[in-house]
Amino acid sequence: MISNTPPPPYYAVIFSSVRTTDCVGYAEMNTLMNELALEQDGFLGMENASSEIGISISYWNDLEAIKRWKNNLEHQEALAEGQKRWYKHYKVRIAKVERDYEFLKK
Repeated sequence: MISNTPPPPYYAVIFSSVRTTDCVGYAEMNTLMNELALEQDGFLGMENASSEIGISISYWNDLEAIKRWKNNLEHQEALAEGQKRWYKHYKVRIAKVERDYEFLKK
């Protein structure tokens, strides 16, 4: 589903990843992190896609909200577990969204 974000400006955190073959516990942790993100002040929404690489984009009100999420203890623990078990490679990009537009076929 495409996130219903407010009018810009806001921020996007783009998490691109290549997974290992270890799948044990990944889906549960992913669900837990998505639920935890929903509880964070400044969280606006999230979109996910995967094929050869996984891409998760989360949307935030401001850079401070992103910083709080990055420093959240449970999120830090999930990142450490991900580095140990589930990810071969990942890259995080933070971008300011200055414009957006959409098409919706009715």
